[in-house]
Amino acid sequence: QTLFKVVIKSLSPKELVRIHVPKPLDRNDGTFLMRYRMYETVSEGLKIEVLYGDEHVAQSPYILKGPVYHEYCECPEEDPQTWQKTLSCPAKEPQIAKDFASFPSINLQQMLNEVPERFGDERGAIVHYTILSNLIYRRSLGKYTDFKMFSDEILLSLARKVLLPDLEFYVNLGDWPLEHRKVNETPGPLPIISWCGSLDSRDVILPTYDITHSTLEAMRGVTNDLLSIQGNTGPSWINKTEKAFFRGRDSREERLQLVQLSKDNPQLLDAGITGYFFFQEKEKELGKAKLIGFFDFFKYKYQVNVDGTVAAYRYPYLMLGDSLVLKQDSPYYEHFYMALKPWKHYVPIKRNLSDLLEKVEWAKENDEEAKKIAKEGQLTARDLLQPHRLYCYYYRVLQKYAERQTSKPEIRDGMELVPQPDDSASICQCHRKRPLREEL
Repeated sequence: QTLFKVVIKSLSPKELVRIHVPKPLDRNDGTFLMRYRMYETVSEGLKIEVLYGDEHVAQSPYILKGPVYHEYCECPEEDPQTWQKTLSCPAKEPQIAKDFASFPSINLQQMLNEVPERFGDERGAIVHYTILSNLIYRRSLGKYTDFKMFSDEILLSLARKVLLPDLEFYVNLGDWPLEHRKVNETPGPLPIISWCGSLDSRDVILPTYDITHSTLEAMRGVTNDLLSIQGNTGPSWINKTEKAFFRGRDSREERLQLVQLSKDNPQLLDAGITGYFFFQEKEKELGKAKLIGFFDFFKYKYQVNVDGTVAAYRYPYLMLGDSLVLKQDSPYYEHFYMALKPWKHYVPIKRNLSDLLEKVEWAKENDEEAKKIAKEGQLTARDLLQPHRLYCYYYRVLQKYAERQTSKPEIRDGMELVPQPDDSASICQCHRKRPLREEL
């Protein structure tokens, strides 16, 4: 019953800083996650004490030598290699290598000529970005570009942390990947950047807006993020309800089939639609389920992951729980799927869900094996989806893109500077040998 206590202070008594320290997250496997969010920068560094009662534990105290910057400090590291080494960025990202294999060089002029014409019509959701001297400029193409706030915020966050390469590119804010030309076609495919990929497209994939936003706003503006999920995984395995579970919108027909299966087999499956938009005529027949908090999903042993309009962006969160994920076969994928293997990290189910009940029965009859797969999936997701890995991935994509661009990026007509957030706490001293932007 004794609680862990975490105390974080500046190494210098002269530096008083605001630091938010929520209670540690118990991951129910003997490990705990200790998180904190800084609201000011410290020059000298931090002392982090982790106490159990009055005793130091887990090699406490930790000393982080300064300067230690808070999220809104505009203090980018000028040497990207040093920054990547500090973050322990992986040497290889297989998905990035695969995505760029189609683009040994990137013809910027072809992009400028073709992208607005092919994808920038009134119904488009494309944003044209230029990064120059670590400043970010953009213009919107098409009507549905409100989600640019998510691409803006991660690019700005990166620019505050590391000196970005100069480059010019297009981001697709829509659900579906756009570029379906094959490599051997003339003209060839264009490297559009998207949040979701598919087997029949050539888009370059970045971590989704959902997991990047939740990471940036962790302990501030969101409840669910890639770390908080890990401390809210419900009862222990033995005490979870032995059913497969699903809640979600009606964004794909298979989700309706799932609800019908649930009605016919309530002993194996609890599935419900929480909002009707695409198939409103089905609401009377299938009923509407009440919204349920995401943490409550993990009261169930098995989680059904069915595509929405594209890949279901809840999948990373499901993988971080300690339930077994039953994943629908899908042509769509996110940036980390390549590292996951069926029957090792999750149990695959057919696209038409025809074997779902059979797989639930298998899991019930093979409880130890099901538990092992769930744990293996969870541990792998913990490694792949650490917040710093998302930053590493974003940077590597921008770096690869810049290396292949054949002409210099420019600030085009209609582009506007994307301002850093107006955060009153963002004033801090950067410890640099020379100013980064001498022209300013």
